[in-house]
Amino acid sequence: MNTKRLILIVVLIVLAGAAVGAVVISGQVGGSESGAQAFYTVERGPLKINLTETGTIKSRDQFVVKNEVEGRTSIIYVIDEGAVVKKGDLLVELDSSELQDRLVDQQIQVENTEADYVSAKENLEVVKIQTQSNVAAAEQDNQFAIEDKTKYLEGEWPKTLMQAETDLTLAEEDLRRATDEFDWSKKLYAEKYLSETEYRADELALKRAELQVALSRESLKLLKEYTHTRRLDELESEIHQKELSLEKVNRESSSNLVQAQARLRAREAELNRQKDRLAKIQDQITKTRIYAPVDGMVVYATSSEFSWRGDTQPLDEGQEVRERQELIHLPTADSMMVVIRVQESALGKVEIGQRVEIGIDALPEQRFTGRVTKIAPLPDAQSVFMNPDLKVYDTQIMIDGVHPQLRTGMSCQATILIAEYNDALAVPLQAVVGRGSESLVYVLDGDRPEPRVVETGLDNNALLHILSGVSVGERVMLTPPLSGESTKSRAGGSEEEEVGGAEMKPEAARSAPANTSGAARAKGAGRGQRPETGP
Repeated sequence: MNTKRLILIVVLIVLAGAAVGAVVISGQVGGSESGAQAFYTVERGPLKINLTETGTIKSRDQFVVKNEVEGRTSIIYVIDEGAVVKKGDLLVELDSSELQDRLVDQQIQVENTEADYVSAKENLEVVKIQTQSNVAAAEQDNQFAIEDKTKYLEGEWPKTLMQAETDLTLAEEDLRRATDEFDWSKKLYAEKYLSETEYRADELALKRAELQVALSRESLKLLKEYTHTRRLDELESEIHQKELSLEKVNRESSSNLVQAQARLRAREAELNRQKDRLAKIQDQITKTRIYAPVDGMVVYATSSEFSWRGDTQPLDEGQEVRERQELIHLPTADSMMVVIRVQESALGKVEIGQRVEIGIDALPEQRFTGRVTKIAPLPDAQSVFMNPDLKVYDTQIMIDGVHPQLRTGMSCQATILIAEYNDALAVPLQAVVGRGSESLVYVLDGDRPEPRVVETGLDNNALLHILSGVSVGERVMLTPPLSGESTKSRAGGSEEEEVGGAEMKPEAARSAPANTSGAARAKGAGRGQRPETGP
């Protein structure tokens, strides 16, 4: 039968039983005037306030072996539970076939990335060399342009200017000679000592000399005013162009160098990333084989886990496990502890340091003692998820002494001693009802019960400690009416009906289990109260 269905059937049976009990109690309370009433005689006596919860035995100190493989993977080997292992023994082996495939793919990826990295590294060196070459060529061109200007200004221009001035000087000298010769030829021609042909030749030579002087003068003027200025501008422009070209080469070289360096860094980062992935996969493969970190006895984590759904499967080969899942517990100390879950309604009664009596289901003939050492500050998240109205707090109890016979995962009953009184007044829980913020009991006054306000303390699920409001010897109604209900019909005859044919004694009430409906009415009176120091 399915575990969930079995739990549901048990819950339904319990609820049906509670409903039947409520109907029976209702029939007693709502009986006719002739109906009998049960009373409890108040007396002083010893009273223990206890809280009993079921729990699990755990080692005080233990190593928790977890699955550190990412995702979900299957178990292909697990050591037997209860086996005693030494440090380094194989505990669990997980399926690594998928990781092995990923390892091969990643090794190929690393090799490809490394090739890209080497290519980027060599490319950087090529870019550096090319950059140096381009910059050197541009700097040389710029230097040549500067030297060309200097060469022109200090060499070519003075030489050209001197040549033009020399040509003008020679032309002027030729003009003076031609003028003198023409003047002399003119006199001789006038005296008929020179022929006309010779005269005309000297005249032509004079004109030629005059034209040569005019030409030389214009050439010198053109050289100074136009040719020199233009050449100088050309040289200045050439220098500026070479400077711009040098700056361009510098910037391009810097950009190419930065790009090559960035590409190299990117390839290096990618290579490191791929190597890290490879190392991670190798580490994951290594973690598929889990070894014992210390000596100890193997306890499956599933054996000590509690599941509200009841579907926790024992650890076994072929079972899938998730990352960070606890697999095995290795107790490392002989001292043990008990872990119980205290409901929120009883949390106010429990304190650190309280004494505890422990009964082990597997060792019924032995009793153990301990003390409360830790109370969780927050409710158990799993219980809140399963039932938001039920909040329980994990509480740890350290067992006194060393008991080798105790094993992790054993079930037990832990009884916490909340308070103990040698001389106290107490009444059964069902005798107390609530009215607003007050607690009432119905005390027999003459032949009829009358309501009376009482101050209550703690309860042990059977008896409720009465601090004030009633006295020894007084009789209180065990089945009081609900708040506001008349007691006339409940007083009945003039004589009291005994419980089971006899009046209920305090000793019987102390050992009797609490009435479910009465406990539900009175439990709030003692909730949240701290144990008193006196009766």
